[in-house]
Amino acid sequence: MARRPHPHVAIPSGAAPPTNPSPTSAWSSYLLQPPSSHDPSSSSIYSDSSYSGYGYPQSSPRAPRISLDAPSRPASRASSFTEQDANRIKFPEPQLYRSSSQRASLRPSPSVAHRATRSELTVSPTQRSGSSRPPSFISTSSTSSPEFTATELSEELSGLTLESEEDLRRFQAGELPENDQEWYKLVPPSAREVLDKREVTRQSILFEIIKSEKDYVNDLLLVKEVFIEPLINTSPVPQHRLKGFVKEVFWNIDAIHEQHERMLGALFQKQREFHPLIDSIAEIVTKHVLQFMSAYEDYIKHYPLAGARHRAELKRNTRYQYFIQQCMQDPRVRKRDLITFLSRPVTRLPRLSLLLENAKEHTAPDHPDQETLPIILEILKTFVKSTQPGIAAAEDKVKFWELCESLSYQKGEILDLDLYDEKRTLTYSGPLGRRWNEKMSQLEVPTYRWIDLHVALLDNYLLLLKPENRPGGVTKRSVVSRPIPLEYLRLGSFSDPPEKRKEQAEDGSLFHFRSNYRDVWPFTIYHAYEKSRRRYTLFANSETVREKWRCALTDALAVRKVQQESNMWFAPHTVHERFFKYSESFISPAGNLSGRITAVAPMTSGGRGFFVVGCASGVYAALRNEFDYTKVLNLSDPTSMLALPEFNKLLILSDHYLYAYSMDLVARAASGQATTEHLEATRQVIAGNDGSVLFFRAGKIGSRNMILYASKRILQVFFNAVELMRSDDGNLPLRRSISNSQGGPPSNYRTFGEPVPIPKDSHDFTALHTRIGVCHDKGVTIVDPTNPSVSGNSPTIIPKFVGADGSSPMYALRNRCQDAKPLGLVRCLNDEILVIYDDVGCYIDKHGVPSRSAGYLRWEAKATACAHRGDHILLFSPEFVEVRTVQTGKLVQVIEATDIRMAYQGLLPTDPTVLVVARGWSERGIVTDKVIELVETSEITTPRAPSSAIPALWDEWDM
Repeated sequence: MARRPHPHVAIPSGAAPPTNPSPTSAWSSYLLQPPSSHDPSSSSIYSDSSYSGYGYPQSSPRAPRISLDAPSRPASRASSFTEQDANRIKFPEPQLYRSSSQRASLRPSPSVAHRATRSELTVSPTQRSGSSRPPSFISTSSTSSPEFTATELSEELSGLTLESEEDLRRFQAGELPENDQEWYKLVPPSAREVLDKREVTRQSILFEIIKSEKDYVNDLLLVKEVFIEPLINTSPVPQHRLKGFVKEVFWNIDAIHEQHERMLGALFQKQREFHPLIDSIAEIVTKHVLQFMSAYEDYIKHYPLAGARHRAELKRNTRYQYFIQQCMQDPRVRKRDLITFLSRPVTRLPRLSLLLENAKEHTAPDHPDQETLPIILEILKTFVKSTQPGIAAAEDKVKFWELCESLSYQKGEILDLDLYDEKRTLTYSGPLGRRWNEKMSQLEVPTYRWIDLHVALLDNYLLLLKPENRPGGVTKRSVVSRPIPLEYLRLGSFSDPPEKRKEQAEDGSLFHFRSNYRDVWPFTIYHAYEKSRRRYTLFANSETVREKWRCALTDALAVRKVQQESNMWFAPHTVHERFFKYSESFISPAGNLSGRITAVAPMTSGGRGFFVVGCASGVYAALRNEFDYTKVLNLSDPTSMLALPEFNKLLILSDHYLYAYSMDLVARAASGQATTEHLEATRQVIAGNDGSVLFFRAGKIGSRNMILYASKRILQVFFNAVELMRSDDGNLPLRRSISNSQGGPPSNYRTFGEPVPIPKDSHDFTALHTRIGVCHDKGVTIVDPTNPSVSGNSPTIIPKFVGADGSSPMYALRNRCQDAKPLGLVRCLNDEILVIYDDVGCYIDKHGVPSRSAGYLRWEAKATACAHRGDHILLFSPEFVEVRTVQTGKLVQVIEATDIRMAYQGLLPTDPTVLVVARGWSERGIVTDKVIELVETSEITTPRAPSSAIPALWDEWDM
């Protein structure tokens, strides 16, 4: 049976056996007995069962000497650290087998003292792996002194080791004073004298590794007992965010603690078996480092965020401040703050790497650790290096959070910068100067005032901020100019020569009026829509800083463009271009020029999709995927068109008349199967005979299919409602029939009530659920299309600026809305309605009163039309299409083009199709119009197929 490893001396041939062998001594019998259950030294070190203390027998007042002839004893298997009993763990019996027959010390005289050489301390791998020959930590050499035999050296070292075992137990149990926790203090001087100097240093380093691991585990346990558990029990942080706070601050420190407990247990076991000479701990360290690498990666990358969360809570929460002060009173903390404990896992691996490097330097060249230690050192070095980018990214996130908490916005404006999105980053920031132009009130002479700004470049916005120091060490940064979305940011000149900035002298002399001048380097940025009004010239302190800003801005714009193109909410798809042309010098068509596009409508017939396009020369139609259009009607400049598939009708507004045509006949005309004359002969006039039609909308209102239009009669404008009826509804009573313009039977339309007077400046309809909003310059009038006469008697105009004279926010909102043009209404959650103007937007409640503290939204570009699609609103301006969320107004996408016109409004209340017309290529004064469809996208998901769906896929790989 294999023997336990213990110090052994290679006895030269011819040596005499020692005297007084005592194989069955009373001392050996005592070692076979388990420690007493009443031994106080067997008490637990930690409260949890996974980390218990170690029982240890009481040492004899007179240590017996050692017999080298002690017979072999069955080696007891070292118990696993997790297998030991939680209440009492048996300390393994001493490494050396002793005999009571030898009691006198065999210390050599100074004249014959011998120090072991390096070869005497070498341990072969076979000896460590449990061969039949006991491992030899110390072996004699040819230069050994004859007066001090190998037997005497082994006996002396073994006897002295026995005397230090009690101190080792106290060290592992945490009972040994701090000053005594050194290897050389646990080994008597006589034992150190027989070792080589390099081995003494190496053993001290190995002991330091174990000691530092013990201190590290104790500190991680202290975090749990002193900070985490009391924090959860006392709740100094509000309960609704306590769980998230604990998770953010302490992250996965408990997982790291558990893994290091197991590593410490293995090191203690090794130390108990081989003290005072440990052959190697490299295998233990390598095994556990590979296991906890993933946990450390998560913790280290999150550490800056944890510290920032703790410091932020410490600033604003007085209860949390008091809690931390109470934690500091615990004597185990030793005046260390929480940040110190949180940083322990961050510094542990570099500290461990340094200790292992020192151990390698003091290890004999032929020792096996010279092969093992470089591997683990390279693993640690690579890992620490790989975490640096994660730490840098987390530190940037901390700076970004501090920036967000310091922002101070202008009152009244609802500004959603999407700052707390997980992908949001602070790309670059720093101080820049700006020269503020002023005019003296009396002389009207321009003068300049320099101001210092803090400019922050995010991945989605550029912020110009004015720092302000407030009491209590709090720094606030006021947004001095509206944040510029990167989609609208443009770069100007970055090559202008430096200018002089005048500054007051601060030398404390009497000549305080003396000024200093220093060079500053200018560069220009501007807003793409407001190129002149929102143009900024900023000044850097050096040309190097200016170049850094140029690179940062250029890179940020390129990255933002790629992100937007790969994550579009509405993808622009060009339906057709190059057919509709017009001259830049005049609008009317000439030759083969069709003229500018004025209206577009999609329709289906016979299962095929068509596009109908109206322009100055008439109405054209073609299949969706064809490029050659056929002229089907001679109507000039139709302002709007709409297809009603349920009724096979195409509605066209042209020359202030609202016509209806058969969709099937339009499709036949586009395919060449019918002529324009046949199509014109089937035309129906819905409105226009009794007044000019200004605009119309159509769709389902409640359960009714309605056509709504505004007509002008003499000096008054009226709202009209018409219901569409199917052919099987012809027996319904009609209030007033609309006859075909060519005569014939009554058409399938009927009107409701009498026309309702509306403001003369009305320009559009917008639908809610069962009500219609009529947009005009003074606001939005609400009417009921199913009973317009009642609505006309008591019209409701929204928004209602109730109490504006006594409320500053309401007063400011009213002033902004009075100068804006209403474009539509959009229903939101919580019974709110978003009123969309050309410049701004505001939320109102179900009574029409502004909500959200009378706050308002501001668009980046002045809109000419809007559309509501799902959770988004689309705002159309001549050069941009802004896509914003309905609930907060957050800008999520910007589509850029030239001469954008809203071409298709769709059915009420919403229609999935959005068509716009934009300017295409131009050549020799001839310009083309292109039709663009904005297709709403959906998130890409890739569901994973179950493995059972493809059985034998990995069979050939034996997986």
